[in-house]
Amino acid sequence: MQSILVSPRFLFRTEQAPATLLKTASSYRIADQDLASRLSFFLWATGPDAELIKAATSGALRTQAGLEKQVRRMLADKRSDALSTRFASQWLRLQDLDKIFPDYLLYPQYDDTLAQAMRKETELFFDSIVRDDRGILDLVIADYTFVNERLAKHYGIPNVTGSEFRRVQTPEYRRGLLGQGSILTSTSVADRTSPVLRGKWVMDVLLGTPPPPPPPDVPALDDSVKANEGGKMLSTRQRMEEHRKNPTCNACHRFIDPLGLALDNFDVTGAWRVKDNEVAVDSVGDLYDGTTMNGPAGLRDALLKHQDMMLRSFTENLLTYALGRRVEYTDMPTVRAIVAGAAKNDNRFSSYVMGVVNSAAFRMVKVQTPTKVVNTDAGSPR
Repeated sequence: MQSILVSPRFLFRTEQAPATLLKTASSYRIADQDLASRLSFFLWATGPDAELIKAATSGALRTQAGLEKQVRRMLADKRSDALSTRFASQWLRLQDLDKIFPDYLLYPQYDDTLAQAMRKETELFFDSIVRDDRGILDLVIADYTFVNERLAKHYGIPNVTGSEFRRVQTPEYRRGLLGQGSILTSTSVADRTSPVLRGKWVMDVLLGTPPPPPPPDVPALDDSVKANEGGKMLSTRQRMEEHRKNPTCNACHRFIDPLGLALDNFDVTGAWRVKDNEVAVDSVGDLYDGTTMNGPAGLRDALLKHQDMMLRSFTENLLTYALGRRVEYTDMPTVRAIVAGAAKNDNRFSSYVMGVVNSAAFRMVKVQTPTKVVNTDAGSPR
């Protein structure tokens, strides 16, 4: 048992290089059995089944028709829910939901049961994109979601009873991911919303343009501007405006904050509100390109205006997940080709998957060149 547990064949998914590999070759195509394994762990997060192994053995995966047939079969299979529970969970950072504990005195309605329902909502929502082969832009514009009674009550959606999740129409302000409690709660702090965390999430996750880290000598908002500054109750927006008066802070916050403030009608737990700390919520702001955003609808419109960035970010993350490594600058032509190919098919989810599967990065392996170690004493390589 000890030998098995420490064996590289047990710890890693190994791939065998061709026995006839030329010494001059810079890359090679992986074996059909290894391709089947890559497909299976990409779409199912587990090993290939008998049908996929048979397709690999018979050479069916070498033909475009045979490969596409297997991919579509696997996407339709229940096991493809791994794309929701693993890929989407990692990409959307749903694990951050476990790190947020809203103040019970301020938000007594929030507990672990509600938190788990929020996470399940997002997983089912993403699974519907996969299962129905919908366009990727539906992630921000879809007019439906999945709720059970507990979550529906929290959102104010009527006529939902029981613990079973079901698909429901959403109000205009709660469309897509931007209206889901899992995202809104995980980008808040215990006793207030955080336009910075919400804006950073939009920039990093959806647009693929993470802002720089804050300077080390800048105080946190809660340490610099109090909620009752000077005996006057201040909203989160008003506190942020005071905080931004520091020129060092303003350099980054003027880009981040408007994105997060567009979602400030949602409280710490994602419930809709019209007042923050007894002050009317002001969710109007300007995007870095001058586009005026008014609430969640304005933010969605701004994202659609820059949908090329959003589609590229999604593709980079999907390719990263499929390859099991970070995307490098040398992968960017592949990313652009996948986005361009999917655009011809209404940006459907399956088009991105097929683009990844057909890419050289997924089906080929680069030959590793031995690194020369330099002996600095002798001055000659060895």
